[in-house]
Amino acid sequence: MRRNLALAAAGIAALALAAFLLMRLKPAIPTVDAAVWTDTVKRGSLVRQVRGPGTLVPREDRIRLIPAETEATVVRIRVLPGARVEPDSVVMDLVDPELQQQLLDAKLQLQAAQADYKNTEARLQSDLMTQRAGAATVGADQKQAQLQAQTDKSLYDLGVISGLAYSASKGKADELGQRNELEGQRLDLNRKAIATQLAVQQSKVQQAEAILMLRQKQQDALSVRAGISGVLVDLPHQVGEHVAIGTTLAKVVQPDQLKASLKIAETQARDIQIGQPAEIDTHNGVIDGKVTRIDPAVQNGTVTVDVELTGTLPQGARPDLSVDGTIDLDRLSNVLYVGRPAFGNENSTISLFRVSSDGKTATRVPVKVGRASVNSIQVIEGLNAGDTVILSDMSRWDSTQQVRLQNP
Repeated sequence: MRRNLALAAAGIAALALAAFLLMRLKPAIPTVDAAVWTDTVKRGSLVRQVRGPGTLVPREDRIRLIPAETEATVVRIRVLPGARVEPDSVVMDLVDPELQQQLLDAKLQLQAAQADYKNTEARLQSDLMTQRAGAATVGADQKQAQLQAQTDKSLYDLGVISGLAYSASKGKADELGQRNELEGQRLDLNRKAIATQLAVQQSKVQQAEAILMLRQKQQDALSVRAGISGVLVDLPHQVGEHVAIGTTLAKVVQPDQLKASLKIAETQARDIQIGQPAEIDTHNGVIDGKVTRIDPAVQNGTVTVDVELTGTLPQGARPDLSVDGTIDLDRLSNVLYVGRPAFGNENSTISLFRVSSDGKTATRVPVKVGRASVNSIQVIEGLNAGDTVILSDMSRWDSTQQVRLQNP
């Protein structure tokens, strides 16, 4: 019995010791699939970039919106959206009976204004001729009076006639001289008055011509023409539809003159400046470009950035085509950098798992990072060139300082 009791006591003591030792053991290192996404820290130049989706859109100077110049009704559609057009291509035909009446009235008004001009010109020229005849008569009388006065002076000097007779002829010559001068001034004033009156009539003729040209232009505009070489992309009206003045009848764009409109997250757009180089991926080729406009407003958390395309458009590029754009912000020289991890903002301290030299384990280390790019981020502290870190999402092991990498 004593032996059994001793054996039992020894067994209990052994179990207690085993339980104590188990409680003192540390948790086993979790195992992670070695196929995680890793990258090696490098030293060199880091090109900072931002990326965003977008679409190809026509350039503003290569879009033509054709407005209705009068109220009219669509009577015929000749070209459908998607067709190529030339400047003289007629897209649709409109009709406006009221405009036809206005055109006829404008022609009659021009004829009436031209007739009034000719009538006024003839009347004024007739008056001028009458006045010139009167002035010529006065001039002839003045010359005759001067000759008589000179003759009388000679006779007076010889004593043939009296001084009274000489004074009378001289006075008459002086009077006719003044009348001749006044007739000349009057003739000049009448010439200027004639020019003024004809100018008034001419302005009425020009006004009538302008109205006629306007009505004719409006009449010609009823045959809606493309105006530029390109592609008809929008035709929002149907036959029989009535359109008001200013209504957009059609939209024509030049498909080889496009730009990229990118949507960049507002947190990444603060360093974008006009003139920065960019690349536009059309999924059928990459086109070089440069930033030409940055929208000052933020919509739905993004900023619209326009990129002018400087390269050749690949085949299949067309308006509204979805693209991806990358903008080069600046270049950091001689810095440590690594691939951008799944989580972690720039200018902060993050935790990364650094892979051991044998590649079997990875240990969590704090890493201070600086400025970031699309796929890379600057390393300020915590890592050295040549270190390998895990960039995959490791949030499952937030409470673990070390993991084991299991080969597949």
